[in-house]
Parts: sequence; C-alpha cells; structure tokens
Amino acid sequence: MPFALTATGTVEPIETAAVGSQVGGVIVRVLFREGQEVRQGQSLFQLDPRPFRAALAEAIGDLAKDHAQALNAQRDADRALQLFNQKVLARSDWEAKDAAAKSLAGTVRADSAAVATAQLNLHYSTIRAPIAGRTGRLMVHTGDLVKAATSDPLVTINRVHPVRVSFAVPENAVSMVQHYRSRDTKVWIRASDADSVEIGGPLVFVDNAVDPSSGTLLLKGEFANRDGRLLPGEFVSVRLVLYVDPRAVVIPAPAVTNGQQGAYVYLLNPDSTVSTRMVSVARTIDDWAVVSHGLKPGEVVITDGQLRLAPGSKVIVRSPAQAQP
Repeated sequence: MPFALTATGTVEPIETAAVGSQVGGVIVRVLFREGQEVRQGQSLFQLDPRPFRAALAEAIGDLAKDHAQALNAQRDADRALQLFNQKVLARSDWEAKDAAAKSLAGTVRADSAAVATAQLNLHYSTIRAPIAGRTGRLMVHTGDLVKAATSDPLVTINRVHPVRVSFAVPENAVSMVQHYRSRDTKVWIRASDADSVEIGGPLVFVDNAVDPSSGTLLLKGEFANRDGRLLPGEFVSVRLVLYVDPRAVVIPAPAVTNGQQGAYVYLLNPDSTVSTRMVSVARTIDDWAVVSHGLKPGEVVITDGQLRLAPGSKVIVRSPAQAQP
C-alpha cells in the first residue's frame, strides 16, 4: 500500500512569455490566430516598417558623410605631421589638425552605432514569439498604436507541453518528504473529484525553505500533458506517493469501529461466531484502512451490521445475491 500526502495543486505552464514590443509603431498585420500553437521565432505582429527604414537610410547617409570627412581630416593631420617634422608648421597647428581627425573618427564610430541601432529597430518591427507554445487572448489588433517597452503584453504565450503542478505540504510533513524523496518519487493528480483517471509524473522541485506565513513547503510535479488536457491556472487534486509498503495488512475501512478503548474490529471465527479485536490503524486510503497492529493476513473481519453484534454472537455469511429480498 502506498503512503501518500494529499493536497490541492495548481497547474502552471513550464514556460510563459508576455510578448511586448521593443519599438513603437502602428500594427499593420497580425500573423496568427488567438489560441494558435506557435513556434519559437515565428512572426506574430508586423509594425509599419517605413519609419524604421527611413531612419536606417538616414543613419547610413550620416555614416557615409562623416566617414568621408574623417578620411580627409586624417590626411590633413598626416600632412601637418610631416610639415611639423620638417619644422615648417607650428606644433599647435599640427595638434589642431590631429584633434580634428580624432574627433571625426569618434563621430564615425557613433554613426556606426546609430546604423546598428536603426537596423535593430527595423528588425524589431517584426515581433516574433520568444518561446514555443499556445497563444492566449489577443490584446491588440491591426491599426493599433503600440508603445515601446510597455508592461502591457500584446499576447501571452504559455508552453503547456509539459506542465507543472505546484502544491504545498504542511510543515510537519517536511521531514518525511526529505527522508523518502528520491528520483522515483511520484506525484499523481486528478483534474476533478468526478474524474477517476489519475495522471502520474515525477516530483521535480522541492523548495529550499518553509514559507513562514503559511507553514508549508512548496513542491512541484511535472506532467507530459501531450493531449493539452491540463490548463494553466486549473486546480487539481494531488497525491504525493512517498513510499509503498509491500507487506501492509489492509482491511475495508467500514470494518473499523471506534469505541471508548480505541479502534476495534469484529472477527469471524471458524465456528461462525464473532469476537472483538483491538487494532491500531496507521492510516486510511480511500475506502481502505492500513492496520499496523492487531490483525494477521487471512483473518476475516465483519464490514456490515456491527451494531447488532456482540462477542460470541453467531452470524450467517450471505453473498450479495442471497441478501436480495
């Protein structure tokens, strides 16, 4: 029988990206549909590229002009140095020519950076998906003006293959999690109480500290979610299996009766009489009780009608078909 901790968990995407714009402009095309799966690097929005192309052409023109001036200034500085070495030109005149050449060389480097920035802005006019995943609600449309570096996303992309489920265990269970945690520790989830199908996945994250405000430790399991059944933000029932007891003594939970002296069961003797036996219940799992002391495998317990029984009472065991009126 497995030993498990139960909790309520929340589905989280393995990755999420709030897509924004690094430049400002007017959207001329939306290149995907809401809810569509997109690839990393796929084009999502196209801003009007004309202002960025014009800025790039202007930057290239400034670079060409200043480059020509810098070459001319360097030639003047070289001639001035020759004249200065021949003691024909004063040092101040040569230093002025040399300073002018170096100043224009710096201008050329600044123009080169401006060209690179303009090229980058033109590249940013096409907004691409930073990750692969499923797109959410579209927040802008064709014709909208997008501002640069705003915190409002144009669309959010969630990668949901796989997903993670985050849940918390109480502080008194932390030592058990640490003791039994291994690479084989499994997390089982159900999407709803009405769903009988459990989905299993490995335990991939255990937080490094207990949250002092809630007294709980955060854990996460990972699930393939190939069919996209689990959605981010969904609440699920979680069962963390820490270990499995291969020799547990298990009886139906209705067989256990609680009295003043503690828990006990009615045993069916070979002569069809009943007797009581005190038991220690280690834990219950669904409709089963794991008994740590008091019973041996193979003993028969009474699961129904205990209120009409007393030690020494004789009973008749009937099958479900015989019990029908």
